[in-house]
Amino acid sequence: MARTRFVGLLVLTIFLCLVAGQLRPSVAAPGGLPRDLFSLGIASRICTDRNSTAKASTDFGHMVQAAPEAVLHLATPADIAELIRFSASSPAPFPVAPLGKGHSGRGQTLAPGGVVVDMRALGRGRGAVRRRRRRAAVGRRPPRGAGARARPAVCTDYLHLTVGRTLSNAGIGGQAFRHGPQIASVHELDVITGTGEMVTCSGAKNSDLFFAVLGGLGQFGVITRARIGFEPALKRVRWVRLAYSNVANFTKDRLKRTLFEGPKSTQFFLGADITKLAGLASRFGSSTIYYIEGAMYYNEDAPALVDQLNFEPGFVFAKDVTYEQFLDHVCEEEMVLRSAGVWDVTHPWLNLFIPWSRILDFDAGVFKCIFRDANPAGLILMYPMNKDRWDDQMTTVTPTNDDVFYNVALLWLALSANDVDQLHRDNKTELAFCEKSGIEYKQYLPHRTSQDRWLRHFGVKWSRIIDLKMKYDPQAILSPGQRMFSLPVEAAS
Repeated sequence: MARTRFVGLLVLTIFLCLVAGQLRPSVAAPGGLPRDLFSLGIASRICTDRNSTAKASTDFGHMVQAAPEAVLHLATPADIAELIRFSASSPAPFPVAPLGKGHSGRGQTLAPGGVVVDMRALGRGRGAVRRRRRRAAVGRRPPRGAGARARPAVCTDYLHLTVGRTLSNAGIGGQAFRHGPQIASVHELDVITGTGEMVTCSGAKNSDLFFAVLGGLGQFGVITRARIGFEPALKRVRWVRLAYSNVANFTKDRLKRTLFEGPKSTQFFLGADITKLAGLASRFGSSTIYYIEGAMYYNEDAPALVDQLNFEPGFVFAKDVTYEQFLDHVCEEEMVLRSAGVWDVTHPWLNLFIPWSRILDFDAGVFKCIFRDANPAGLILMYPMNKDRWDDQMTTVTPTNDDVFYNVALLWLALSANDVDQLHRDNKTELAFCEKSGIEYKQYLPHRTSQDRWLRHFGVKWSRIIDLKMKYDPQAILSPGQRMFSLPVEAAS
């Protein structure tokens, strides 16, 4: 395999475009928002019409509806700070939630009765690389043109997300087993706290805030700029899939993690490949076929396929694509799903981190039992990550027992109302199975409905989260859609 070589730190800097909106607020302040809000300097960029608030009242999951009273369209980061300071100092503080592409699943980016901040101005027009002392400032996507080819150490499987929201969750993808989550590559942040203070932070400066917001689910501040380490990108990718009928061989080979790295695809196989895989399943009397997907990067000569793995003989599928095609392939799949009318549907996704020592138990109980006679529409991803690549100072949590854990992503499409109800029941059944079996799972992109459940999610980190919340967002203004704090923190704790 041709490996990328680290040649120095490149810097990802996210700037705000100075695009002043021409939106006019309603003459009368909407219910729940102080009238004085519309006398601030940002008033011309606050929109309260029904069309604007409706667009900010749901997300990718299409499972939660919660309308804000207004939407703020940014001109500068100072606009966010002014809005938050006003709310924090009001007799009745109102919630504020930053909204990028709205790719959350259960209303985590919504602000019912408050103000949604449209963050899409972040990073516009900043795609070129600018050389500066062996560093480069680039936009939020891997750069194109300007003679440079670079990438973040870890790219999420779906690129068209805002950096702030990605870093608020962690940011995982096919390279995470080697480099850790995207938050492990961050060197510096600009953050606006829940008191409206604008802070530059890093591991050495204002470090408690720095580590709090990385994986902090938006609870401690709004990220407006990030400096992230980059690596050189090669020109082409040998993209492979190896099929398995035996989960033990699959998990054994999947842990040979130096061999491959790469995101996942639903549009890889041709029709003849599907027929061949169906025959493999029939031969072993199974409805489940596993496959390892990998990418080997190169410039000129394509690398040879590895031969020390235990996949089914003859079930190797490969193709060569450009690096850009490989990295952005999920967007192409999005276009296919949109054209078929199955993109803007309900997505009852469930993402779990499962300890390596229990992954066979999870397979037996979930894939071989709960889904034995089911055939839901969607995609299942299952790949390992190394715990030592995750910095425990950060807010995000992982299973504690093993050095390796699996990301198991159940990415369902609910094509009818009956599908929604059934998949919700299945998700609850899966979680109940894990708890009954003593599988110490953690949710990625977590959805919890009470503080007691959040306490169980964060475990020993919960007391630190309370302290950080009291320091940086004592009125519990930020990201109310997470349903972590519904009252000022002094009362909630």
